[in-house]
Amino acid sequence: MLRFQFLLFLIIFSATSFAQKRPNIVLIYTDDLGYGDLSCYGAAKIKTPHIDKLAAQGLRFTNGFATSATCTPSRFSLLTGKYAWRKSGTNIAPGNAGLIIPTETPTLPAMLQKAGYKTGAVGKWHLGLGPDGGPNWNGTIKPGPLEIGFDYCFLIPATADRVPTVFMENRHIINLDPKDPIEVDYNKKVGNEPTGEENPELLKMKLSEGHAQTIVNGISRIGYMSGGKKALWKDEELAAHIVTQSVKFIAQNKNNPFFLYLATNDIHVPRAPNQKFVGKSGLGPRGDVILQLDWTVGEVVRALDSLKLTDNTLIIFSSDNGPVLDDGYADFANEMLNGHTPAAHLRGGKYSAFDAGTKVPFIAYWPKNIKPAVSSAAISQVDLYASLAALTKQSLAVSEAPDSFNMLDALLGKSAKSRPYIVQHAVNGTLSLIKNNWKYIEPGKGPEVYPVTNIESGNSANGLLYNLKQDPSEREDLLTQKPKKALKLAKELKRIKENQVTRLSK
Repeated sequence: MLRFQFLLFLIIFSATSFAQKRPNIVLIYTDDLGYGDLSCYGAAKIKTPHIDKLAAQGLRFTNGFATSATCTPSRFSLLTGKYAWRKSGTNIAPGNAGLIIPTETPTLPAMLQKAGYKTGAVGKWHLGLGPDGGPNWNGTIKPGPLEIGFDYCFLIPATADRVPTVFMENRHIINLDPKDPIEVDYNKKVGNEPTGEENPELLKMKLSEGHAQTIVNGISRIGYMSGGKKALWKDEELAAHIVTQSVKFIAQNKNNPFFLYLATNDIHVPRAPNQKFVGKSGLGPRGDVILQLDWTVGEVVRALDSLKLTDNTLIIFSSDNGPVLDDGYADFANEMLNGHTPAAHLRGGKYSAFDAGTKVPFIAYWPKNIKPAVSSAAISQVDLYASLAALTKQSLAVSEAPDSFNMLDALLGKSAKSRPYIVQHAVNGTLSLIKNNWKYIEPGKGPEVYPVTNIESGNSANGLLYNLKQDPSEREDLLTQKPKKALKLAKELKRIKENQVTRLSK
């Protein structure tokens, strides 16, 4: 009997010890943050001390990539381990799109659930909600995050420049008055709310292009909305709500291993910082919301510190795509740069096939397990799925996360080995391949410079070729000088496109 009790104790003790050893994981996913937007990446005109601390005491990657130059496909790839361009309907989602991740698709949060993690999503979603055709905003909203692996969610349903401008918790809109139902339409006007096009005198944030439909909080949006007046948010309070719900999730799960997907609204348009940040950067609203983003990171770390969770928490910080200045609102982002270079030395920006579209800040911080360093290893956000599976000792099916490499050693600073190649995806669907310091951009249609945003697209009728070791700013096209190299990379890109390679053959 005593021997049985002792064995039972050992089993319970071992299980408890294993649970305690599993690290918490906090993924802070920012929006439209450029490679040169942080002081830890060389910005001299703005200071981001909280993010800098993660970089100084953790691992700062100089070759970290989002998969796409826009938000929805990058988020799809991160959560599924599969390039979004492999699936139709994963381009920038309208605010009333149905869930674009099929519920039968294996996901990063579902994998971590199986490993015993409590999983939460807080902040920007922009992956669609509800069935095909979109959700019933006034009822139970499903399928959504809870159907693809999250235990809890508190969401901006789409993105802040699109309606509906309300918060969703789990499967319902918060503070919704059933007597004032929400109606959303992206094709025709609904209700009698003023619009930016019809009533520009009501706007506190003027327009440069688009975003001229329903006005909420003095800011006009993409899409039409009526109703839900008690549920409407104030843009100046978005960051505070995201922090509050994130800290609440952390505190409620302090005794369990947890995964928090914290997707900030900053620094996406409309840039409406809280009053305590207004004018503090000297770079206008865009600079001010960078300070607000840094505050958000600081508050999350402070919560982990206060709960004594920091040492056993892996924090990963990155952005869904590169920077954009004028993205539809006249907020003086260009006029108030004051020498700040959001993309640093890189060419292009959000939407672009050039590197600034997808090469982004990428930081890993885990005090007891990651030594302070700078890593040149090439890593993609699509790799987080397989890497975190390895961290939590989860085996993956052959078809699961097919484009994700296990980059755990690089993520923890134990290896400087890069993934074999980087695939980049621009807004018009153009793909690029980086391999062995060479970059090939396939032929793509469209303007050489996107209007309004004034961002170089990387579109070219014949394709483009760059030697990134000699020319990291992609200034000298070598396509005509090195046709064999271009052809070799084009064939490799074609192979990757046509074959959904699994980890077993990598």
